[in-house]
Amino acid sequence: MTQRIIEIDSPNFVTEQQLESPANFATLFANHNPLCLEIGCGIGDFITQLAALYPQRNFLAIDIYNKGCYRTCRRIDTAGLVNIRVMRIEARFLLDRYLAMNSLAAIYINCPDPWPKKRHRRRRLVNRDFLQSLLYYLQPGGELFFSTDFTDYAEQVAPLIDELQGYENQRTKLPDTIPGDYPRSKYMRRFIEKDQPIHFIHCKKLESCTGGSHLLNPVNAGFRTSWSSLQHG
Repeated sequence: MTQRIIEIDSPNFVTEQQLESPANFATLFANHNPLCLEIGCGIGDFITQLAALYPQRNFLAIDIYNKGCYRTCRRIDTAGLVNIRVMRIEARFLLDRYLAMNSLAAIYINCPDPWPKKRHRRRRLVNRDFLQSLLYYLQPGGELFFSTDFTDYAEQVAPLIDELQGYENQRTKLPDTIPGDYPRSKYMRRFIEKDQPIHFIHCKKLESCTGGSHLLNPVNAGFRTSWSSLQHG
């Protein structure tokens, strides 16, 4: 059954029709503050905390679910935050179509779909090719934050950070436990309250990392839905 698309009339919601390729996000925010990206904003719990902590930064929060984008926008509007914009779009498509090299100061990926069955793990968003491509979009010194409640997902990602040329680990171990000053989403708090660990990775793009198209990998459509059929309501 197809779910009803909720119309989102928030001034903080951005449609593809509002963007050029590549997009000029300074126009959307009416300033040239550093741009940060959250991939998978859920209901907006994490991003509203983060944006309140860093008013001098701009945040683009994306999700593929209409209801999540709607609820995120409601949180932003209620909080009166002016440094967040929300899009309903798939991460790989956004990066490939609308973001330029060295355009992001930070990327946040919190508890993405773990695809827990072994035969489905190839569908996980964060893999070697994706991590390498992120180096293209991160500016030198730009930060990548990744968290997951699935141990084997963390164990899959951690060695890739060490292996890939261009990342520098910022924690004492890889993966680490989530630091006390890192905002918690409702989902994270639920697991922490049950004494279930959240595995955490924080790394930076090396200043010496040379950008260029050699970092990019072929972009494949998302597993959940075809981009061409995705409704952006």
